[in-house]
Amino acid sequence: MTPKIAFITGASRGIGAAVAERLAQVGYHLAINSRSEEPLNKKAKELSETYHTVCLALPGDVGEEAFVKAAFYKIKQQLGPVDLLVNNAGISHIGLMTDLTLADWNRILATNLTSVFLCSKYCANQMILRKKGKIINISSVWGNVGASCEAAYSASKGGVNALTKALAKELAPSNIQVNAVACGTIDTDMNRCFDEGERCALEEEIPCGRFGSPQEVAEVVLSLAEAPAYLTGQVITLDGGWT
Repeated sequence: MTPKIAFITGASRGIGAAVAERLAQVGYHLAINSRSEEPLNKKAKELSETYHTVCLALPGDVGEEAFVKAAFYKIKQQLGPVDLLVNNAGISHIGLMTDLTLADWNRILATNLTSVFLCSKYCANQMILRKKGKIINISSVWGNVGASCEAAYSASKGGVNALTKALAKELAPSNIQVNAVACGTIDTDMNRCFDEGERCALEEEIPCGRFGSPQEVAEVVLSLAEAPAYLTGQVITLDGGWT
């Protein structure tokens, strides 16, 4: 059987790296992306050697259209058309909305939301021709309920959730499924800004009593990648019962 091709953004560490590893384990060939070239190349080499799969490193900014367009062309030329897109690239910003600059706002929206639009657009062009494909967006519970002092991040993830539902309706006639995973507090570098006291307080709020792991997110992504075609337009919350 011809291996399936997956493109994962923000894949040099954290959730993206865990998703890439899980997909490699089940036989996917991969294209992985991050802004940081050196750790991305290291991760691609590690995945290739460990799982004997093809892993193409594509360092660059998925918030920029020229890069995204070139990336999908390169994937198609070197690996083939994309079967699974995982939009994971994201950044956070903690601070009062009144202190947020327009430059900060634009940077967060470009990385967290515009990247999802651009990657989905160029991937959908390939998928529509083949009448199959899956797009999975990594979102956040703050996209569902909003978070104090994270206005731009919450807005970007709310946009991801709305885009997921809209795009699922648009692409369903072409047999393309679009879903999202709204993560709670996951044990990644993004959430290592909390000191020990803050972390303990957060864990006490979560019914499961702990942060989630990137590997747990990866398992949900794999489940969605293998789900029946009738499952589309859903935002699956993975937060240990928190919200």
